[in-house]
Amino acid sequence: MTARTRLAVLLATSVVALAGCGNDDPTASDPTPAAGSRTPAGDGSSAGSGATGSADPSGDGSTGSPGSPGSPGSPGGTVTVPVYFVGDTPQGPRLYREFRQVPAEHPAAEALALMTGGDALDPDYRTLYPGGAFASVAVEGDTIVVGLPDQSWTTAPAGMSTAEAQLAAQQLVYTVQGVEQARSRVQVELDGAPTDLFGLGGELGNDPETDVRALVNVTSPEQGATVSGSFTASGVSSSFEATTPWEIRQGGADGKVVKRGFATADGWMDKLYQWKTQVDVSGLAPGDYTFVALTDDPSGGEGGGPMKDSKSITVQ
Repeated sequence: MTARTRLAVLLATSVVALAGCGNDDPTASDPTPAAGSRTPAGDGSSAGSGATGSADPSGDGSTGSPGSPGSPGSPGGTVTVPVYFVGDTPQGPRLYREFRQVPAEHPAAEALALMTGGDALDPDYRTLYPGGAFASVAVEGDTIVVGLPDQSWTTAPAGMSTAEAQLAAQQLVYTVQGVEQARSRVQVELDGAPTDLFGLGGELGNDPETDVRALVNVTSPEQGATVSGSFTASGVSSSFEATTPWEIRQGGADGKVVKRGFATADGWMDKLYQWKTQVDVSGLAPGDYTFVALTDDPSGGEGGGPMKDSKSITVQ
């Protein structure tokens, strides 16, 4: 039996309305992944992950699918959930988000199984959690209750620093709040009783996005996408004057830059905002490339350089 199927989940039955984005909203404004396979249709745009709905909304006032958090969903259905992983930046490790398609019956459990297992599509991402999975996740009123698998998770594993433990806690908080679509308190328990997570206490809240998330995150194209003609690149950022530069590099992330441009986000400074732009690859030879989005860096690298997020793509 897999870790995912071992997770016991009790989710209150409700339909969650996806609210507009504010400073306390559980998600930055972000275009949702398109339905379909990861190989795009004939328009050359990067397809999403086959979602039937979004559990991390664009802030446009739409409502979740029947499989959204707060509802068990229909057997056999799927839903897209946000899962937060950890990646390196010039300013230290930060959280990066992936949208993932999971069975709709237990979306929070499925998201946590991916998170704790480090099961990211992007090889640049990882998890700070030891092997194993949370024992349970349940919504109880305005609190998300997460059960530890055993006592070993009440203290930090050998080699885990306090900063890593704190970021691991935020990895958990941002994931379950994103699935639940609410800035709910997160209560950590062991065998039904409140306990610590990695020695940090049992009740956790979210730190500000700009303190814990990478300041640029690519939603589309997804890792490994195939594109042709032109495609829509999108994501979120908090970049100087809302400018989000992008590059296409030949081969890997350190390859020669063969195309560059920029997108303008909806805002900056206080949180992450949506950016979206069309990228024309019709002049590129077929082959493997890397799409890179960056933060604008007016300091010229004095602060360690720009943050970035990269996705491998194939141009047909």
